[in-house]
Amino acid sequence: MIEQLLGSKTRVKLLQLFYSNPNRSFYVREITRKIDEQINSVRRELSNLLNIGIILSDTNNNRLYYEVNQKYEFYQPLKTIFGGDAKKGTQATPTTDDKDAFKALGHVELVVYTGQFTRDTSAGVDVLIVGNTNANAVQRFMTDLEAQEGKELSYAVMNLADFEYRRQVKDRFLSNVLSAKKQIVVDKQSLLEDK
Repeated sequence: MIEQLLGSKTRVKLLQLFYSNPNRSFYVREITRKIDEQINSVRRELSNLLNIGIILSDTNNNRLYYEVNQKYEFYQPLKTIFGGDAKKGTQATPTTDDKDAFKALGHVELVVYTGQFTRDTSAGVDVLIVGNTNANAVQRFMTDLEAQEGKELSYAVMNLADFEYRRQVKDRFLSNVLSAKKQIVVDKQSLLEDK
């Protein structure tokens, strides 16, 4: 139904992908794989969304990347419509709506995507997982995520007490992760909210 309202199935899939993955940049071929649409229709809709101001583009390493414009005047209403539920077919990176993906890991308090996901290498890691987790389940999750993303990812896992201690002593690694551009996927105890 929403495709009929907006006039384009590709546009709907793009909006779902971008709003389900804020702070995440994608290049054209990656987008076509994730939303399973033809490259010409993807390029046409990216151009439309760019002209409206819903997304931004940036060139890095001879690739043109696109990401959602969080300063767009209708960002919040569109996020409510398109970001609240990563619909089937968009093949978005696991988000808070994919609760089963993280339940299998154990008792997860925080999951942050940064590094290759946000094109911010200052973090030194691509995924940070905080909680009491099962090491084998985390390894399987990361293997699946690497297959989905088509690239090798680095990750760090720590329990909540270790996270709190490292943050208190201003551990360099954790400080770099927290100050980098990031996508907060899970934050059950609002650990990263300004207090």
